[in-house]
Amino acid sequence: MPLESLNTELFACRKCPRLVAWREEVARVKRRAFRDWEYWGKPVLGFGDPQARVMVVGLAPGAHGSNRTGRMFTGDASGEFLYAALFRAGFASQPESHHRDDGLTLDDIYITAVCRCAPPGNKPSMQEMANCQPYLQRELELIQPKVIVALGRIAFDAILRVFQPSNPELVSTAAFSHGALYPLKISSPGADSLLTDHWLLSSYHPSRQNTQTGRLTPEMFAAVWRKARKLLEQPPVDSLTR
Repeated sequence: MPLESLNTELFACRKCPRLVAWREEVARVKRRAFRDWEYWGKPVLGFGDPQARVMVVGLAPGAHGSNRTGRMFTGDASGEFLYAALFRAGFASQPESHHRDDGLTLDDIYITAVCRCAPPGNKPSMQEMANCQPYLQRELELIQPKVIVALGRIAFDAILRVFQPSNPELVSTAAFSHGALYPLKISSPGADSLLTDHWLLSSYHPSRQNTQTGRLTPEMFAAVWRKARKLLEQPPVDSLTR
């Protein structure tokens, strides 16, 4: 199983000494409110439907969110905002997610991140993001999503770096903004063609900083998922021969 093989490799990753030290320190020291938890403290794997047509890419696990629970966007304010929106859009089975065994399932959507280990201050370095990029690239190759939703500028830029070889013109002109949509050409494994019926859709990140200041409102976020649904309903476009 290629995705399981990738996750096994990712689970054992220790490429970034600073992130390994931080994720394990946080798991050991803990936050007082979660002192009874056994923190995950390891790389956080992608989560969702392996046949998904929509892939969501965030920044990195939160120190006391995903680094605690072991599941993407679970256990913090960003996750509360995200899963409530996905539930309303029909992608999630429930509007809340508190731990990785709470019964939440995702339909036609897969959630991952640029970095898989919690970074100090939520700020991974460029080298740390580069170390993690092959995992994101392989997930994209395995799942082949029709719509990639980038949560925040860092995720947007990371996706562009992955697709730069097939989309050089897009990489040089695309600009991040909430709700911006760009067509992508995606390599088809084992075929001499580029799949053209794929899209990059950007959104502000559902961080507490954005949601509490009103920079990202529930309606703005809902519009992103409506747009994703609309793209899924479009008829397929023919591939381009290289």
